[in-house]
Formats: sequence, C-alpha cells, structure tokens
Amino acid sequence: MPANSPQDAALLALSPLDGRYAGKVDALRPVFSEYGLIHARVRVEVEWLVALAAEPAITELPPFDDAQVATLQALWRDFSTADAARVKEIERTTNHDVKAVEYFIKERLKGEASLAQALEFVHFACTSEDINNLAYALMLSRARQEVLLPRLSTLIETLRQLAHAHAALPMLSRTHGQSASPTTVGKEIANVIARLERQGEQLAAVSISGKINGAVGNYNAHVASYPNVDWPRFAQRFVESLGEEFNPYTTQIEPHDYIAEICDVNKRIGTIAIDLCRDIWGYIALGYFRQSVVAGEVGSSTMPHKVNPIDFENAEGNFGIANALLEHFAAKLPISRWQRDLTDSTVLRALGTAFGHALIGFDALQRGLGKLSPNQERLAADLDAAWEVLAEAVQTVMRRHGLPNPYEQLKALTRGQGITEQSMRRFIESLDLPADDKRRLLAMTPADYTGLAETLARRI
Repeated sequence: MPANSPQDAALLALSPLDGRYAGKVDALRPVFSEYGLIHARVRVEVEWLVALAAEPAITELPPFDDAQVATLQALWRDFSTADAARVKEIERTTNHDVKAVEYFIKERLKGEASLAQALEFVHFACTSEDINNLAYALMLSRARQEVLLPRLSTLIETLRQLAHAHAALPMLSRTHGQSASPTTVGKEIANVIARLERQGEQLAAVSISGKINGAVGNYNAHVASYPNVDWPRFAQRFVESLGEEFNPYTTQIEPHDYIAEICDVNKRIGTIAIDLCRDIWGYIALGYFRQSVVAGEVGSSTMPHKVNPIDFENAEGNFGIANALLEHFAAKLPISRWQRDLTDSTVLRALGTAFGHALIGFDALQRGLGKLSPNQERLAADLDAAWEVLAEAVQTVMRRHGLPNPYEQLKALTRGQGITEQSMRRFIESLDLPADDKRRLLAMTPADYTGLAETLARRI
C-alpha cells in the first residue's frame, strides 16, 4: 500500500521510531539519518581537500584563497535534503555510497572554474573508511553533545528537585522485599542521581577517535604519490582539526573501540533508568506514590478505576530495546576479519535506532516523574506498622554498653513476630542502659529512624 501523505507514511512505517514515536526522536534525525551520514561524509571530503591544498609539498594543488575555501565549505555547511537526494541518485549508478559523495562534490566543482584543478584531489589517497570513520565520529560527537548529555542532564535535574523536595519524607525500606531500616524518599532518589552523574561523566570522557591512513592503515598510496610529506603528522593534524582524537594504528577501519565504550556507558545509563522505573513501579503498587490523572486518559479498556504506571513501563521497555542493541554494537563493532570486512557497515547504520529508543525512554521517564506525588498517609501508615525496624537501633546501643547477647535478644523478640509500639517500648524499659540512651530509644519511632538520609539527600 503506497503512502500518500505523511500520516500514511507514519501508519505504514516498519519501525515505531518513524511511526508511533516519530515526533519524539526528531533531535536525532539530522544526526543519524541517511541525510546525516551523507552530510558528515561531505564535510570530511571537503575538509580533506582543503587540508591537502594547504600542504606546500603538494604543488599540483595550489592553496585555496578565502573565497575558494568558503565555496568549498558551503557544500557541507549549506547541505540540504535535495543535495542528499542527488547523492542517492548518483549511488544508484555507482552502487557505492562513498564514491557517490565523491562524484557529487566533483559535479559541484565542475561549475567553479577556479576550482577545476582540484577535481582529482577530491578523495585523494582515501579509502572509503577514511571518510566513513570520521563521519561517524562527527555524528557521535554531535549526538553526545547536543542530545544524549542534555537529556541525561535534564533527567538528573528533575530527580534532584524531587530529592530535595522529599529529602525529609520518611519511607520504609524493603530489603529482600521485607521491612528494613527506614530511609527517606529523597535519599532513594539521591542514590539514582549519584549513579547517573557518574555515568554522565564517563560518557563525556570517552575519546572519540578517527584515522585517515589509507586502504590498510599504512599510507601506501600517500607515500607513493608524495614521499616527502610526513603523512602521519599530516593525518593527525587533520583528524584533530575535526575535534577528534587521532588513532595512529589501524587496519583499513578505525577499530571502533571507542564506539563500544560509548555503547557500554549508554547501556549502563539505560540499566540505571530501568532500575529506577521498576522501583517506582513497585512503590506505586504499594501506594507510596500517587499519579496525577490526565483528563480524557483511559487506564484500562474494561476497568474504569485504573491509573496505570504506563510511562514507567514504556520507559523500561524502550531502554531495554536500546540496551539490547547497544550490547550488540559493543560486542560486534570492535571485531573485523583481517584488515577489513563489511559487517560493521550495516551495524553502524543502526546506531540511531538504539539512541532513538533511549530518547523515547528518557521522554517517558520524564513524563512519569512529572505525574508523581508521594502518598504521605500511606508512607506513614507503613512505618507505624513496622516497629520491628527499631530492633537494629536497640541492639546496636546494647552492644555499645556491653549488654549480653543483644542481637540474639532482639532476634527472639522480633523475628517472624508482630511487634507493636508497646512491646518494643516494654523491651527498651527492661534494659539496663544509661538514662539518656534509654530516653532516646524510647522517644524514637520508625519515622524518626532515618539516620543521615535527609542530609545526604540535600547534599546531592
């Protein structure tokens, strides 16, 4: 069935990223789309040509003046979807995507008399992977700086606001699903912030690298043409001029180790986000959080009362898809048979799919967090029904003062038994403790027993 309109195209899209969720991944389209890849390739080809002309030893290519450089750079600075379509049209003849970019640039330069001498220096001494690896480096740099880190930062700041707002709100902890020493809502959120901030720092610190050293990484054609040029030094200057780190030792391809690092750290971010989604889902199930009701929204097709935690479920699912892809990229991309095989080519084209699902996850998680409000009554009721959690405090004070078998005494009192405020206080009264410590324990409630949770939540 042909698509006759944008709506039809969305309905017929094979991937939900181009259908149901299309509007949520717009930030990645200029980066990881076919247009984005071709655009980056054109930039690398043009800047390589400009760099070659600036090398005095390459006498057959005189230096460009400022106007010529501007004309050349306009090819990538003003690159349009129509230009990308022209490259794809050329590719239908060449059946080679990078060669099509070379022919596109030459086609444009033929109309510039002052640049005619430059035609055969387009793609000079390059293998396709010289262009591709640097194009993907530019794309990943842009995605990290413009999309991934800002989205992570926004999530962290949302969580920080919640951590500070609820820093002092006590909540019963549940280790192994059982009642445990109380915490605060804010402190539990602060734990997530600390984890995400660490991964954000690691994502920002990954060095994105590139190479431009020919068919098998040895500058064979370069040296055959211009033996007096220091090609490794020239290549390093060029790669660094694009804002990337130079990799001096490669086969035909840059080995993609840094891409594996980026995938691994993004996978850890996704895993932390999934952990958060599942915890909040559980707290909603316990009644610790309420979700604001959206007018007109339906929670169930048959049960009218339902307000489901769909945003956290959506986020968990999309981070899961992203992580599955990222795991494959990290395992596959650093492996290439001998000096080069083509398996990385099709895999690299799916990078945007993984980051697209992560973006949808961020969006759903943000939306879900915006609907949450703590149910203070339920939080207080659960704490008041869990006086057994003070056993830790009591037995630790007993240890301090050398009372016999404190752990065993509290275990006998509390394990598997219902403990009330009265029974706990009777036990404390029976202890031979200094008056100040006894008064402090008698005044303590489960809601008070949160240690430094509030302080820690406010520090984050």
